[in-house]
Amino acid sequence: MSRKEVFAVAQMGPVHLADSKQATVARLIEMLREAHARGARWVTFPELALTTFFPRYVYDDPADYDRFYEEGLPSPAMVPLFEVAKDLGVGFYLGYAEKVVEGGETRRFNTSVLVGPDGAILGKYRKIHLPGTKDPIGDPEFEHLEKRYFEVGNLGFPSFATPSGRFGMCICNDRRWPETFRTMALRGAEVFMLGYNTPTRNIHHPEPAHLREFHNRLSLESAAYQNGAWVMAAAKCGSEDGFAMIGGSAIVAPTGETAAKCMSEEDEVITVDCDLDLGAYIRRSVFDFARHRRPEHYGPITAQVGVEIPE
Repeated sequence: MSRKEVFAVAQMGPVHLADSKQATVARLIEMLREAHARGARWVTFPELALTTFFPRYVYDDPADYDRFYEEGLPSPAMVPLFEVAKDLGVGFYLGYAEKVVEGGETRRFNTSVLVGPDGAILGKYRKIHLPGTKDPIGDPEFEHLEKRYFEVGNLGFPSFATPSGRFGMCICNDRRWPETFRTMALRGAEVFMLGYNTPTRNIHHPEPAHLREFHNRLSLESAAYQNGAWVMAAAKCGSEDGFAMIGGSAIVAPTGETAAKCMSEEDEVITVDCDLDLGAYIRRSVFDFARHRRPEHYGPITAQVGVEIPE
């Protein structure tokens, strides 16, 4: 018996340093309305969707960079989006920079929130695999300083109960690590939602630009197939004040096939009528975890960080 629902991915074009959050949220609302008009019940928005990708800039004083963060859930900037989504009965994933006081300490995370069609907050995720560096590398054309502005997430990789099934969330660089998706799948996730802001330039190696898009697609398709789950991946892309990021937002089926893909580097909505039971045969055959996994042999995955050569 199939469980079909329409899911949408809402890709964003550039958000420039001078753009207001109010104007940016208005763009999100416009895409939410478009998705709803196509019958979507869920929308995935990008990572850090309310601002430019500010970790490319060097700031030393929190007074200079706190403007990029949200406090409270929903924050004042988010309220119009929350209200329209509830009125339309559309759930969504939204990436944002989170500033919160926990245990009397101010903390900052790269975060996403999952909101149900009734407006209820179903869960929150904080990015674990932070790329880039803490200190500037001194390249005037490229800095990637997520480790400077965010702590490593402390909520793990949970799955969340929704009216449509169990969903998991991750953010950007998390998608490159297979442990991300396997952990969520072991917790019953049937849908993976993720947003990303990925530069066209690799900070570590001068690889051809086309590989950035290829590796993005490869990570999404393999995650879908190896876990029998749908993947909803939303980019913020294009040239933000001269700093280019890849697009390629996509909806990937549990078979590993890309069911829909954005064609532009602008605001663009894609939708698919997703059968959430499509991956059931994968989860009961090749990737039947209960029958085939052998965790007694996977110790190095959690016991060590880097490569260790046995003597």
